[in-house]
Amino acid sequence: MNVLEGEPVEGLDAEGFIAREGSLERVPPRFEPIVTHARAAIARTFGPKRLHSAYLYGSVPRGTAVEGLSDLDLLLAMHAEPTDTDRADATAISTELDAAHPEIDGAAILLATTTTLLSDLERHDLGWFVACLCTPLLGDDLATHLPRYRPTTLLARETNGDLHLLLPTWAERRAECRTDAERTRLTRQISRRTVRTGLTLVMPRWGGWTSDLARSAEVFAHYYPHRAAQMRRAATAARAPHADPPVLDLIIDDLAPWLAAEYAATIGIKTPRM
Repeated sequence: MNVLEGEPVEGLDAEGFIAREGSLERVPPRFEPIVTHARAAIARTFGPKRLHSAYLYGSVPRGTAVEGLSDLDLLLAMHAEPTDTDRADATAISTELDAAHPEIDGAAILLATTTTLLSDLERHDLGWFVACLCTPLLGDDLATHLPRYRPTTLLARETNGDLHLLLPTWAERRAECRTDAERTRLTRQISRRTVRTGLTLVMPRWGGWTSDLARSAEVFAHYYPHRAAQMRRAATAARAPHADPPVLDLIIDDLAPWLAAEYAATIGIKTPRM
């Protein structure tokens, strides 16, 4: 079965390719000054010699951002391999945006080279991320150099077929948590990754795409009803995280290990990165 019974396929264009999910037109009015600030700060700091292009991704360009809860997520495509200076400048911009705008719960900036983003190795991971999940903010859009994507097993494998590699790190980070703030942050990170992996596990069978975490859990539940309650709990924790050790234990000790094994058996393992 390619779609859930009685429901239209989601997230695809008229030709069956995954549609780019965000745009500057969808940015909520309350977040428009933040986006303007981010664009100006990035252009001022990096300039065309270092920066090829900049992108928004996440809830802000999707139009679903919640004031006080949502992050501002940015990707910078660099001409050369990011240096310590580049990383320090990105951190400074993140700090500046966070301090100036209480509407966001922090700003995060990823750095990657155009060579990496357009490479064959990253074609169905970072390339797909740019083409389908990122909204152009500055510079020439790299998506024009990338293919269109369908919700295939190859895409599922290359985006989330490395969950098994994260499990030891998650266990170590749980053991190192000392404060509620640390546990809340970890809960949010691993819950989001787990739900998204659950969605891509069933994506080839479902035949659609969504970044909505609650919807992702429901799509997953259709194919794995015996794990539905756990995935719904993870989706709730991802959207409204708090310091809840039982949720961490549920994901790290049970749901995520099962999910990694099922992914390997059903989808396969992501091509190793050196």
